[in-house]
Amino acid sequence: MTPTIRPIEDADIPAVIALWHAAGVARPWNDPATDIAFARRGPHGTVLVAEIEGSVAATAMAGEDGHRGWLYYVAVHPTYQGGGLGRVMVEAAEAWLAARGVWKVQLLVRRENDGVLGFYDHLGYRDTNAVCLQRVIAPA
Repeated sequence: MTPTIRPIEDADIPAVIALWHAAGVARPWNDPATDIAFARRGPHGTVLVAEIEGSVAATAMAGEDGHRGWLYYVAVHPTYQGGGLGRVMVEAAEAWLAARGVWKVQLLVRRENDGVLGFYDHLGYRDTNAVCLQRVIAPA
């Protein structure tokens, strides 16, 4: 089964949110619909989906600030995990970023999800020895 990789459409949103929950990347403090809307509201972000036999099987969200790119919500439905679809999604997101002149891609991995570090290491991602700091400035 060869996936079709394409930008998210409005009709995909419920399936994407369900996939994020099934894959364990959704968090109660982040509203997935809001994250999708933010990614789609301008030219600097996208949500890509992999469609297999009419169903959303995987996603990758990408965004850029003119210098660096970021990956978010790289997720594969449990039915398709281990078959290379995660790599396909990362490569598709990297290609989207490269087409916009981005040459460096970064991502964050939550400490409780450190099981995916081997996956990203295999794809060439390395620990930057940086610390991520955050401050909430307004309620979502």
